[in-house]
Amino acid sequence: MPEMPTLGSPEKKQPPVAQVAIIAAVVGTVSGFAWWVTHRPPDAAPAEPTAAATPPRAAEAPAPPPAELAPTGAPAPIAAAPAPASAPPAPALAPLAVKKDKSGLKAFTATIAGPLETAVVAQVGRDVGGPLTQVVTRSLVWWFKVPGDLLKGDTLTAVYEERDGQEPMVHAVRFTSRKFGKTFEAFRFQAKGDAHARFIQLDGTTLEEQLVDPPIDDYEQITSLLRDGRRHKGVDFKAPVGTPVRATFDGVIARKNWNFRGNGNSLEIEESGGQGRTALFLHLSEIPRSVQPGDKVKRGQVLAKSGNTGRSFAPHLHYQLMKGATVVDPFESHKTRRDTLPPADRADFDAQVAKLKALMPAETIAGN
Repeated sequence: MPEMPTLGSPEKKQPPVAQVAIIAAVVGTVSGFAWWVTHRPPDAAPAEPTAAATPPRAAEAPAPPPAELAPTGAPAPIAAAPAPASAPPAPALAPLAVKKDKSGLKAFTATIAGPLETAVVAQVGRDVGGPLTQVVTRSLVWWFKVPGDLLKGDTLTAVYEERDGQEPMVHAVRFTSRKFGKTFEAFRFQAKGDAHARFIQLDGTTLEEQLVDPPIDDYEQITSLLRDGRRHKGVDFKAPVGTPVRATFDGVIARKNWNFRGNGNSLEIEESGGQGRTALFLHLSEIPRSVQPGDKVKRGQVLAKSGNTGRSFAPHLHYQLMKGATVVDPFESHKTRRDTLPPADRADFDAQVAKLKALMPAETIAGN
């Protein structure tokens, strides 16, 4: 059997005449180049010198970093002329259209022309704009779907406070919706006797809905919902470690402390009575040893205490509702309510609204 050729096999040998011709051509080329090098004019230089032949350069100023791209919907920045080597770097652009009062509260108005975050970043800057958008969205989702109900030309106004090492705190939100033809407003206010401030609408009702049979009674804020667009599977209640956690319906404990690395201390309860719902309570700080799978529980019964265990970045309770393999929104499955501001607090609330509105521009008419 003949031998198979291999890659890189040498070609057939050239006849003697061809070899002589090739050698003569190479020798001629080398000789000509050597003559040119010894006889070239003294001021001549190679067109593209190699790195090794390049003489050292004088010290140069470092090149400025590339300019940040302007967010969608904002005018592109005008390129500045290159600065001389001795000029200091140009300062960063200041945030746009932010109004500030003596107490440190800030306000901005953004017109929607694309993603909500893009509009906010264009007004307050990128460092604050991202987390501020998340906090504002927590308010907007109680009125409509984000981003599904947003339209180009809608306007958002917010009064907020920057806090070191924490997310911004929003004190007032106003949104003028072209889809619904109206303006929504809510203002942060703490009523007498309440442990936490709440967002109150101008009619005196709370912005956030409350569950009639909540998994946790005392919480500062709901920081995540199924409807906020983050694809989170549960509702996060921001609460101090050690806050009592209750059963939201009659049922049986199905599991305890599975997947501890992610869930932390956790409980799963299957509902009695044929409803087919399952409730998950994650990131708990304590679960009594007496609470075990198979135990029957009653609605409102204290099961454990909230915490910050597992994959959790701040104290809170993750409450998740399932029906089979489907995630269910607790605010659509459980009964809900909205509280009304007590009459005794109305005067203080009106004064707070007036203070916050002084930072906000005149209301935009919906549809214009």
